[in-house]
Order: sequence, then C-alpha cells, then structure tokens
Amino acid sequence: MPELSRFHLHLVSDSTGETVHSVARACLVQFDGAEAVEHVWSMVRTRSQVERVIAGVEANPGVVLFTLVSDTLRSLLQEGCRRIQVQAIPVLDPVIGALAAYLGRQSRGLPGKQHLLDNEYFARIDAMTFALNHDDGQSSWGLQDADVCLVGVSRTSKTPTCLYLANRGIKAANVPFVPGVALPAELLAAKHPLIVGLTNDPERLIQLRRHRLEVLHHAYPGGYTDIDAVRAEVREARRVFAERRWPVIDVTRRSIEETAASIMKLLARKHGLDG
Repeated sequence: MPELSRFHLHLVSDSTGETVHSVARACLVQFDGAEAVEHVWSMVRTRSQVERVIAGVEANPGVVLFTLVSDTLRSLLQEGCRRIQVQAIPVLDPVIGALAAYLGRQSRGLPGKQHLLDNEYFARIDAMTFALNHDDGQSSWGLQDADVCLVGVSRTSKTPTCLYLANRGIKAANVPFVPGVALPAELLAAKHPLIVGLTNDPERLIQLRRHRLEVLHHAYPGGYTDIDAVRAEVREARRVFAERRWPVIDVTRRSIEETAASIMKLLARKHGLDG
C-alpha cells in the first residue's frame, strides 16, 4: 500500500472521548510525518447519533477508532463501516476481554462509567484546587497538607507537573528556588509531603527562559539568562537538595508525564507501596 501523510481519523465515543483520543495520540506519535485530520464524535448513545457518525465517515473516509459499550450501537457502527469499506477498531476490547477472562466476570457495559461523580472524582477536583492555590510558592502555610512539594529553579516544569499530578488526585505544591532567597520555613519543617528537587540543564534553561521573555514581552535581571549565573543557580539548588537529602529529578530530557511518573514512583516507595 502507498504511504499516506495525511488522513481522516474518526474518534467515536459514548462518553467524553478522552480515552479514545489519548489512545489515538499515543499511537500516532509512532508514525513520523503522519498527519491525522481528527473528527471527534462524543456522547454517541443513540441509533440516530450512530447513523450521523456513519454519514460523516462516508463523507470523509478514514480509520474509525471507537469506545462504545452498547452491543447494539457497536454492531450498528461496525456494520455501517463495513458497508462503506472503512476499518472500525474497538480500542478497549482487548483490555476488557483480558480482564473479563482473568476476573471470571463480564464487564458492566456502562457508558461514561469513568466520569461518574465518585470519591475519586472529587479527590481530583480537590487536588486541582490545591495545586492552583499553592502554585509558585503561594500559601506556604498549607504545604504540610501536600502529598508532594516540588522545588526548583525557574523553568523546571514545576507548575504543569503539579497539575498533571493533581489530575491523578495527588495534592502537589511547588516552591521556586531563587538564589539569595531563603526557602519557606513551612517547607523546611514539613514532615508529611514528599519533597522533590527538580533541575534542568543550564543551556536548556536559558532557551526556555528566553522564549518565556519573548512571549511575555518582559524584562528580567540579566542573570536570568546569563549562562554563568544560571550554572551557579543550578549548582546552588543541587547543593541545597543534597543537604536536605531530597530526591532530585533532572527534567532536561523528560516529558511532563515522565517526570510525574517518576514522582509517583517515589511517592509509592515513601508509603511502602512499590511492591
């Protein structure tokens, strides 16, 4: 078959579509140069809605990825895709099938089950509020209530990492490491949270900081992007982390997800849950 660089991709879900969208993105990054024109069909829960999806796929033929738990709607979609000769892939079937075989029971088949307003949902909302209220050194008086505190120089991805952790129900706060400015006494006295130092390669930091200044049209002191000053800043931060015996994560070549995964592993180890 000839290689395609641009194609239509239909994402069909009986819920918000987050799951099928995440699966699609995770798979697409494995194909260099492939550009998907995404068509998102969410909250598909009736026969007429499936028929509209099929009409949309027929107008723009391409691969269909779906997460539909209703056997009736699944059959309708798959039959419609066969008729117009496009491939329809149920992305959760292998996992659900394997779990059903292992557990010896059938799945409940409830659409949107992962988004019910249960305790886990409210824990995530609470953690998100906590992260926003304790971002960049705010509300240092509440650091003792955090699960995780991230400490690092500017542009070490502290805020997005905290928000990612919050989406997992983890209360995360972050405190900037500023040369010549003492860390909050509340942080140094905190016993409950896991405190993690984040660091980055000085040259990479300068690139990120210069980009930030361009976006904000902001002027910072010269040392903010001076290579010697930044190297000294990183060395000082590492020295403090070592003195405090805080675990350190170098985020230079890590995505937010990879950094968060390392933090969650450290947190599990702290609580004796690392198996």
